[in-house]
Amino acid sequence: MKKMQISKAFTLLEPGPVVFITTNDEEKNNIMTISWTMVTDFSPIFAITTGPWNYSYAALRKSGECVIAIPTVDLIDQVVGVGTCSGADTDKFEKFGLTAVKGKHVRSPLIKECLANIECKVIDIVENHNIVVLEGVAAYFDSSRKEKRTIHAIGDGTFVVDGRKLDRRKMMRSKLPNGV
Repeated sequence: MKKMQISKAFTLLEPGPVVFITTNDEEKNNIMTISWTMVTDFSPIFAITTGPWNYSYAALRKSGECVIAIPTVDLIDQVVGVGTCSGADTDKFEKFGLTAVKGKHVRSPLIKECLANIECKVIDIVENHNIVVLEGVAAYFDSSRKEKRTIHAIGDGTFVVDGRKLDRRKMMRSKLPNGV
């Protein structure tokens, strides 16, 4: 094996799919792109990494809620575009042709074009690690969408697309809690 820079080690462990986080600060909706996400156990508890450097962070803290919207590979240009401009001076829904859909449990909007949306409440902020812990209160999945492949950031401007599924449910069923 060849030694690599420790500052690049995060590219080996990039987590789940790149997501949009929508917020509402009581005046306007905004979207940010996040690739640093985490699920906790077999529960609707999620975590994202963000902080004061992101315009949406103030709205997230103030409102205590957001939506995690999961885009697919056909939205890669919107994912990158949303992530490379600021909501301080850009209406990202308008600029990137995304449709805000009113949530049922939070003021932050769902994104119609996404494969799935999870309405969330903030339950903790771990400031010294810039982690926002979220509890999902409602989830929606658009099974009518033809494209279902998500994208994963490597961390250097490149992405990996989900491929084929490998089914090992029977093998794992006896090993998972409550037969999940």
